[in-house]
Amino acid sequence: MMADAWRLLLTMTDVRRAWRVLTDRPHLDVAFITNLRDEAERRRFFHAKADLHQHASGPRMHLGGVTGEVRGINVTAEEILTRAGRKRAKAVFMDAVAWAHGEGARVVLLAAATKRLFGHDGAELKARFPDMVFTIGDNGTAHLLCQDVERAMARAGLDKSRARVFVVGAYGHLGRAVSQHLMGQGCDVVGYGTNWRLLEAFSAETGTPVSLSLENAGFFDVVVTCTHSTDAKLTPADVSLLRQPDRKLLVVDVAEPANLDERCLAACQRWVVRQDAGNGHAAKLSYLLGPLSYRKLRLPARTVFGCFAEALALHRAIFTEHNPLMLGRDWFDVNPAQMALVAGTFEDMGLGLPEPHCFGQPVGSFDLSLPEVGAGALALPYRTPANAY
Repeated sequence: MMADAWRLLLTMTDVRRAWRVLTDRPHLDVAFITNLRDEAERRRFFHAKADLHQHASGPRMHLGGVTGEVRGINVTAEEILTRAGRKRAKAVFMDAVAWAHGEGARVVLLAAATKRLFGHDGAELKARFPDMVFTIGDNGTAHLLCQDVERAMARAGLDKSRARVFVVGAYGHLGRAVSQHLMGQGCDVVGYGTNWRLLEAFSAETGTPVSLSLENAGFFDVVVTCTHSTDAKLTPADVSLLRQPDRKLLVVDVAEPANLDERCLAACQRWVVRQDAGNGHAAKLSYLLGPLSYRKLRLPARTVFGCFAEALALHRAIFTEHNPLMLGRDWFDVNPAQMALVAGTFEDMGLGLPEPHCFGQPVGSFDLSLPEVGAGALALPYRTPANAY
């Protein structure tokens, strides 16, 4: 019932949308259509007896003349991995796009686990709604992620020319982008993932060294997690395998839901510095209902997911500025050229990095030195990898 009351309050206080209706303008510019992270998020957005085939309004935001709204489909990330859940997600997603089209939206984001519901290029969506722009938002997220990793390393005092970086989910869009970016910065990068065929193909194509197991990977200064796949989620035991013997492990986590989740972090937080990544911040970004909305997304004030930021930027560049370089591109594809185009629009809109946060709380320190082991102190958990460097 709280979710319904919150939506009613959204409707009652949305003066900007009321003015658009009165002036016969599109009610909405961008729709961020997303599944739910987990059952806890389901309880925040839907009441207990809500129709599983339902989609509903989520937080609304505004930046640079562009108005966006989250549209949540009642399917969790876990459910979308099943055949029945995927089928239901596709049907509800398509209904949500039709709703957004009726509201006047021109850009639709396939957010979170919906990115691959319609294949590698979204052909079915594009054929049914040819006047809309569809994006998975990974060019914007990848750009922000690369910046996040560089800043975190700098704050931790790590020398890029000597740092060892382990990328989990290296063959995905984000993993590939950050691996190639960091290799270009002189970092020693090793890729990892649970699909060995894709991992070996990624290595052959990019020249990035890979490891087929955590036990043989070696020691690292930084782990960048780019997947929430259950098989690739970090555990406290994995942290003990991967961290350098004499310091904490820096974990930059862009996965949604989180890869190193709150429960696992609590079990090894003395030996980890963790940061959320891939989000954008703008001083002029506003949420309708303020903290009542952005806290539903587990985000700090004036902060938005990188994929949401890309969708806002695409609307501004294509439909406000009519930028010819942005027209007719496949925004399901992630490459350096498109990352640069999105980054340019981010700069125009005042979108940059937020201060580092970990599950909604500011990261207090990037000091990787270990707590001293003395009287009353806990022994440090540590296991020696088979292929230690």
